[in-house]
Amino acid sequence: MLDYQNFEIILLPDSTSSLEGVNVIPTGQVSPGKKRNVGNSVASGEVFAYIDADAYPRPDWLSNAVNYLGRGGVGAVGGPGLTPPDDSSFAQAQGAILSSFLVSGKISSRYRRSEAEESDDIHSVNFVAWRKVIEAVGGWNEQYWPGEDTLICLEIRKAGYKQLLAPDVVVFHRRRPTWRGYLNQIRNYGIHRGYFAKSFPENSLRLEYFFPSLLIISLVIGIAVSLVFPLFWYVILAGVLCYVVILLAVSLQSTKNISKILVGVPLTHLAYGEGFIQGLASRKLSR
Repeated sequence: MLDYQNFEIILLPDSTSSLEGVNVIPTGQVSPGKKRNVGNSVASGEVFAYIDADAYPRPDWLSNAVNYLGRGGVGAVGGPGLTPPDDSSFAQAQGAILSSFLVSGKISSRYRRSEAEESDDIHSVNFVAWRKVIEAVGGWNEQYWPGEDTLICLEIRKAGYKQLLAPDVVVFHRRRPTWRGYLNQIRNYGIHRGYFAKSFPENSLRLEYFFPSLLIISLVIGIAVSLVFPLFWYVILAGVLCYVVILLAVSLQSTKNISKILVGVPLTHLAYGEGFIQGLASRKLSR
């Protein structure tokens, strides 16, 4: 139960359903951005709080978020989407991979508690904003998913509002049940970030987003060069050993999931890097 008073819950499922005490509005199979805009149109409050169907909030989620919104100039606030403590060991491994700076870089605070900081890319699973701010920027983008959160954050920044990532604005976010589902999710992230890097560079053109793709390209080029100049294999070996050492250092931070992280981080880099290259080369995205 939330420790916040006077709030309403609006549920936006694909198909008809009912839940006592909840305003249920079936939307059909539309984009998450469209769903949120539908919810905005019927909500009565001055603060909009968004959470995904596969997540649930900590009891102090809203009260803590509203405290941050009370600060001057803050238009939106978010926080970490932590792996639920009762999730499987595979889910815990995903959380450890995603929260690693080696994988998520600066936005790793989306998946772990860190210091409060300004951000221009709050994820939509944990997103709380003033109604007036959401309306001022025209609501959520209904074309893109994932990435609709990146775009609304960009518009909020352009409108002159601050955005905060706060460690005590917490939701618990379920992970994918299989490697295939997880890697498909990561690849989709890469596709949209690659496309956004050229289409919306203000908060997507960052060197760290290119690193997985650069690893793939460097490895392919290195192997090709080594076929002509065999001594170059030693350069590739040195690079791989450096990568493995860094990977081991990251894995040891989560002793219960070492084997999964040792496998998962390289697979994450490959899935994201391949998707990023595809997105960068795309003229338009269909979702």
